[in-house]
Amino acid sequence: MFESLTEKLSGIFDELTKRGALKEADVDAALREVRVALLDADVALPVAKDFIANVRERAVGADVLKSVTPGQMVVKIVHDELVNTLGEGEQDINLTGTPPVAILMVGLQGSGKTTTSAKLALRLTSREKKKVLMASLDIYRPAAQQQLATLGQQTGVTCLPSVLGEQPVAIAKRAMQMARLEAYDVVILDTAGRLHIDTELMTEVAQVRDAAKPLETLLVADAMTGQDSVNLAREFNDKVGITGIALTRVDGDARGGAALSMRTETGCPVKLMGTGETMDALEAFNAERLAGSILGMGDIVGLVEKAQQVVEEEDAERMAKKMLKGQFTLEDMAEQLAQIKKMGSLEGLLSMMPGAQKVKSQMADADIDDKLLARQEAIILSMTVQERRNPKIIKASRRKRVAAGSGTSVQEVNKLLKQHKQISSMMKKAGKMGKRGLMGGGMMPPIPGGPRFG
Repeated sequence: MFESLTEKLSGIFDELTKRGALKEADVDAALREVRVALLDADVALPVAKDFIANVRERAVGADVLKSVTPGQMVVKIVHDELVNTLGEGEQDINLTGTPPVAILMVGLQGSGKTTTSAKLALRLTSREKKKVLMASLDIYRPAAQQQLATLGQQTGVTCLPSVLGEQPVAIAKRAMQMARLEAYDVVILDTAGRLHIDTELMTEVAQVRDAAKPLETLLVADAMTGQDSVNLAREFNDKVGITGIALTRVDGDARGGAALSMRTETGCPVKLMGTGETMDALEAFNAERLAGSILGMGDIVGLVEKAQQVVEEEDAERMAKKMLKGQFTLEDMAEQLAQIKKMGSLEGLLSMMPGAQKVKSQMADADIDDKLLARQEAIILSMTVQERRNPKIIKASRRKRVAAGSGTSVQEVNKLLKQHKQISSMMKKAGKMGKRGLMGGGMMPPIPGGPRFG
């Protein structure tokens, strides 16, 4: 999401920051390009106009134009306005009420309501340690209730057993009654959707809302629907009343303007983002981090959080000590490759780093992708334990055997061994400088096969 917008804005601001002094005309020219970029990214016209007007008001002041780095000041103003438009801070799911607390999931058919319901249930059970009950109120779509039950089995979250012929309001009441009797903290109600907004859908959702009295009513919207999602949000907010938005398919080719527009048009915060197909791919929406990502500043906090989810603290400390001693084996390299794969796609991870657009172009030129990581992992796994711990013994005949065993070429084996040697050498140098050399000196191990950072 926002990839094309990030690319365009990076180009505009690169030109702006290269200049020394700035005139009002320079700022106006840049903001005209920003306006076009926002509209291309599916941001609603009124939202784009207000955004540009607010930025211009602050950017053409004497303090900015006469500052030492006027270009960077303008970029900061755009960043701050993006945060303001998206909604400051991280909007948490509201659970402050007498248990069981109801969360109502609404939206059109195909927006990802059922999957998002299961993802949210998993998030609340694993992170918030809540006892969660899910209930499907969709009696129209074939196998909808079975789908939620299957996802409940996958995530280990209880799903309300379905009763043939039971209507949505009755299902909601039964779910709340079961939750009270069995001491559940949260009940997630997955309502039925339609292919378009209609009176019947709105009436049913309103009746369920009145019966369950939810603390949260979350509109699940596909980030790829563009301008239509703004009309959708407005309709649901007017007819039912929503407290937040959950955007799905954020990892797709969406232009991203929906996130900016929906928040402005409804006044309701975007609270959750679906970032992938796996059940744990649901993240809290954070305006500051997303604004930084849009402007190519990266999301280091998010990257660290992803790492913390897959890497145990003790393992990280053990690896750091080995690296500082220069004892980085191919087994350690394989472990790191596996951890990178667990954290998500290589492209997704690199998009969270500052200067991501330039890094991506380097990667494209070098033909680096997730398949390369899989090939490199296969190469290491085709080696003997002795070879992994002592790469110096891997001479020509062994390299041929490893290449054949991993389905790769001798050249790829040679390249991997060279990269391992470079990383080991860098770690030894850092070790001599102490931890400050590794972290304080701005050095970071290169992604195997990828460009060097720092």
